[in-house]
Amino acid sequence: MIDAAELIDNDFLRQYEIKVDDHLAKIEYSLQDRKIFLTKLIVPECISDENFTDDFLKAVFENIEERNLSVVPTSPEIAKFIRRNRQYKSMLPVGLRI
Repeated sequence: MIDAAELIDNDFLRQYEIKVDDHLAKIEYSLQDRKIFLTKLIVPECISDENFTDDFLKAVFENIEERNLSVVPTSPEIAKFIRRNRQYKSMLPVGLRI
């Protein structure tokens, strides 16, 4: 499991980051009003832990929930994660279905 302290919200580059060894996994985003658009998930191939992506996304969603933002997943991988983890569907804006 990823510790929340490891997660970095890089406002300047508009991305969530986490370092694994010397590699950087990131989720690019765009903010509009009270919505965060998660546009791109990038996990280096050398990270072989199959649970890493889910743990990374859970840490990001916890951060977004603390900020009281709605999530708009524009990345297919992130939309698929929400479909598998229904507890995050409540974070979608009203009227958005995936």
